[in-house]
Amino acid sequence: MEISLKGDKEFDEIPSLKTKALRINLNENIYGTFAEIGAGQETVRQFFRAGGASGTIAKAMSAYDKDFSDAIYGIEDDGRYVTEARLRKMLDHEIHLIEQRLIREKHPHKLFFSYANTVATIDFAKKYKGHGWVGIRYQIEADQDYNEIILHLRFKENDARLQQETLGILGTNLIYGAFYKYNEPKKLLRYLYDHLDKDQLEIDTINFSGPAFESVDNRLMSLQLVKNGMTDAVMFSPDGNNVLPARVLYKKNILALRGSFRPVTKVNMDMFHKSYEMFIKENKVEADKTQVVFEITLSNLRAEGEIDEQDFMDRARLLCSLGQTVLISNFQEYYKLVEYFSQYTKSRMGLAMGVNNLVDIFDEKYYRHLSGGILEAFGKLFFKDLRVYLYPMKNDDGSLTTSENLKVHPRMKELYKFFKYNGKVVDITDYDASNLTVFSRKVLKMINDGKDGWEAMLPEGVANLIKEKSLFGFETEEIMHPDDL
Repeated sequence: MEISLKGDKEFDEIPSLKTKALRINLNENIYGTFAEIGAGQETVRQFFRAGGASGTIAKAMSAYDKDFSDAIYGIEDDGRYVTEARLRKMLDHEIHLIEQRLIREKHPHKLFFSYANTVATIDFAKKYKGHGWVGIRYQIEADQDYNEIILHLRFKENDARLQQETLGILGTNLIYGAFYKYNEPKKLLRYLYDHLDKDQLEIDTINFSGPAFESVDNRLMSLQLVKNGMTDAVMFSPDGNNVLPARVLYKKNILALRGSFRPVTKVNMDMFHKSYEMFIKENKVEADKTQVVFEITLSNLRAEGEIDEQDFMDRARLLCSLGQTVLISNFQEYYKLVEYFSQYTKSRMGLAMGVNNLVDIFDEKYYRHLSGGILEAFGKLFFKDLRVYLYPMKNDDGSLTTSENLKVHPRMKELYKFFKYNGKVVDITDYDASNLTVFSRKVLKMINDGKDGWEAMLPEGVANLIKEKSLFGFETEEIMHPDDL
C-alpha cells in the first residue's frame, strides 16, 4: 500500500508549529520515538501539545545522567556526548527498539521513525554559546529502507531557555519537512527556519541519505546552506560528504588557498605544494596537526548574478579528485576568513596567494564599511599568528613581480612595508617557472573554444575527468560510423 506524504495547496502557506505537529499526529501511519538530551524535551512537547499524539509517539525520553546515557547508548571513544557519533548511536538504538517491540505483521502500514538530538546549551559563564546534533531516521514507505537527515547547529542566543525553545521549533520543522517535503530537499532546507530567525541559530552541516535522497548531492546541499544565509561557511571532504568545520580545524595549523579553481591548474597545485613545504618548516607548525583548505568564496561561484550550481559541482569534483578538503564561504575579504579560522584554533595560520590577491588586500575600497577602515581589517588579519606566502607574477615584459617590487597605492606604501618587513609576507622562491603563464581563465577559454593544448596546464588526471564528465562545457567529438556517412 502506497502512503502519500506529499504536500498540498492547503499547506502552501507557512503552517504554524501546532499545524505541523498536528498534521504529523493525525497521519495514522507515522509512528516513532523521541530521544532528546541536553536541552529538555522541547521537540516532543510540540507534538504533545498539538493533540492526537498517542497515535504518533511510541516513546519520549531523555537520559541526562552520563552513566544512564552510557548504559543505554554505549561509551564514546572520545568520552564526549555532543557528537555526531553519539547521535547516530541514539538513532541506531531507538530504531532497533521500535522494530523489536512492534511486530511488522501487526502494523503493515506504519512508517517508523526516530527523532534524536544531543545538545549543549549556553554555559553559565556565557563563554560558549552552545551547539548540538539533530537527526531523524524514518520511512516514507513501510516496505522501504530508512532515510536519514542529520544536521549540526550552533546557537546564537544568549539565554538557555530561548535556545531550548529554538531547538523545539527546529526539531518540529525537521520532522514535518522530512515527511512532507522530502521530494523537494532544497525547500526542506529553507523550511527548517520557519518561525525562526537567522540570528537565533546557524546550521553549518547537513547530510541526507537513504532511498528518498539517492539523487541528492550533499555538496550541493552544503552550498545551499551558504546561499540561503544559514551559515557563513561549509566544508566537505574528498569523499563528497559535508563535514563539521569545527571538527576538522580544531587546534590545527591551517594553510588556506583561495581561488576560483575553474578549473584547478598546475599553478594552483604548485602554489599549494611550495607554500606547504615552507609552512611546515615554520616554528609552531607540526605537519601531523596541519590542515590544508582550498577555499572558494560565494562571489567566485556567481555567473550573471546567480550561482551556477553545475559550475560549482565541476570545480568540487576536480578538487575532490585531488584529495583536497574544500571550504565554501561567504567571506569576500580575507580578514573575515582568518577570523573564522580563529574561532577554532589559536595555532599558526598561513595564506597562499598570488600577487594580484595581495594587491587587492591593500585596496581601501573593500573596507569602507568598517568604522576603522583598512586599519581595523588589518588588525584582524595580520595581528593573528598569520603568514602570507606570495606566489610571483610574470609580467608582459618577462620580469617578475614579488613582494620586493610589488606596487600598492601610495597611501598604503608604509603600511605594506610594516607588514612586509615584520615577516608577515614571504615570497615563494622555489616555484616552477613553467607555470607562470598558466591561468584558469585561459584554460577555460581553450576548452570552450575547442582548442588543443589545455590538458598540459592541468594536474595529472584532471584533464581526463573533464573529458569523461564533460565538465566546463567540454564537448566530446562524435565519431561518425562509416554506415552513417
